[in-house]
Amino acid sequence: MHPPAAGEKLGAVHFPVSCNPEAQAGFSRAVAMLHSFWYEEAVKAFTGVAEADPGCAMAWWGVAMSHWYPLWYPPNPAALKAGAAAVAKAEAVGAKSERERGYIAAIAAFYRDSDKLDHRSRALAYEHAMASLHERYPDDREAAIFYALALNATALPTDKTLTNQKKAAAILGPIFAEQPNHPGVAHYLIHSDDAPPLAKAGLEAARRYAEIAPSVPHALHMPSHIFTRLGYWQESIDSNVRSAAAGQEYAKTAFGEGVAWDQSLHAMDYLAYGYLQLGQNRKAKAVLDDISAFKKATPDSLPAAYALAAIPARYAIERRNWAEAAKVELSPATFAWDKFPWATAMIAFARALGDAHTGDLATAKAEIGKLAAARDALKANNEYWSDQVEAQRQAAAAILAQAEGRQDEALRELRAAADLEDGMQKHPVTPGSIVPLRELLGDLLLEIGQPGAALAEYERSLKSAPNRFRTLYGAAKAANAAGDPAKAKQYFGELTRLAGNADTPLPELAEATAYLAR
Repeated sequence: MHPPAAGEKLGAVHFPVSCNPEAQAGFSRAVAMLHSFWYEEAVKAFTGVAEADPGCAMAWWGVAMSHWYPLWYPPNPAALKAGAAAVAKAEAVGAKSERERGYIAAIAAFYRDSDKLDHRSRALAYEHAMASLHERYPDDREAAIFYALALNATALPTDKTLTNQKKAAAILGPIFAEQPNHPGVAHYLIHSDDAPPLAKAGLEAARRYAEIAPSVPHALHMPSHIFTRLGYWQESIDSNVRSAAAGQEYAKTAFGEGVAWDQSLHAMDYLAYGYLQLGQNRKAKAVLDDISAFKKATPDSLPAAYALAAIPARYAIERRNWAEAAKVELSPATFAWDKFPWATAMIAFARALGDAHTGDLATAKAEIGKLAAARDALKANNEYWSDQVEAQRQAAAAILAQAEGRQDEALRELRAAADLEDGMQKHPVTPGSIVPLRELLGDLLLEIGQPGAALAEYERSLKSAPNRFRTLYGAAKAANAAGDPAKAKQYFGELTRLAGNADTPLPELAEATAYLAR
């Protein structure tokens, strides 16, 4: 086994297994990595445990667990093959206790029949197996923690009751009080509370997790999920500056110069989003320039695809620079974009909005056609992303309809798009939609002279995405136009406080300052 690096901090995990003392210490360290989703290093660490004790079947359980990324995306064929092979090794070695056999049987249920059963069916099989294990061994904290993760992994994005997330948090809360330095407990509490109605409950875990496992780039990033939900932009920025830097240092060693690691890109996505909300557009542009300089990203994963598409699209749309939005491009060209039609759809969405707003209606129609094609391609096996793309298609079609003078149709389409988007939780990987469609609905209503209705939509959007620069600005403008000076003062005041350290001259901020000085 490789010895831990000097000063390594992964958190405190004690997972007793039937292995020799050297392997036991390495096993608990590997589980700590697994709990922080440091999958690349966890595979190495668990393999080292197996080398230290060839009779330690649970080492191969750990390898199998490290090839499944329950909250991110389904394993690719190579990962499925590697995971199934690890399960076979665990079964061949043979666990030395009924409890350990339960862990191995649970992960075996996920990999079994992957050529016949879809990902969700197998994830549910794992969840049910972990529920049984947790029930049989109620004092086994690791069984409880992994069961809570499984509940989050199988939560439906359309379930607005958040049943699984609440159940997971109820399991994890008492363990957090008992084991405040356990990385998995803090990590999974953040994921359990990563929804507008629950986010405040996740603050304690968010503020602790980065200090529990600062050696893990993902642990440095995770608190920003809660900070982003609550509109605590500076705290989100601080988290992701640390995470992105740590991730790129790791990437240089693991993959070489000029290669972007998906976890660094994930942090950079949140970082750019945070900068834009504070009016720090130059810093956001620096993030965009950094990702544009990468020649390659690894692995070809959902976090990488999302960040690479979202950052340029968001940078243009958040600034309402429609000419720029019309020209955003997919980069790098070496990335496997064909695997991620929902990501290429984000670029088509940005272009469609840009084209419609700048009068290139024929090109806007072509981009909307690309959105429809992506929606259809996703419909068969990925309903969530299909619906996300459909919401974007409807929104783009609405802006095109408005440009062509079909106002009633524009309102109808954009309202339907906002309702569709509101009916889904965000994916665990994303900081939020490229632009809240209810915010765009507010923009449209304000444009056509319905400021009262616009204000209602902006305020509704702020409930789920608080402290957004563009939404606060829209709400202030709408309140002023609707003859509500108290609310106009409130929202312009919030805007000036939010963007007090803007690094770019912003006309919206100048307008707010002038209004408040009257």
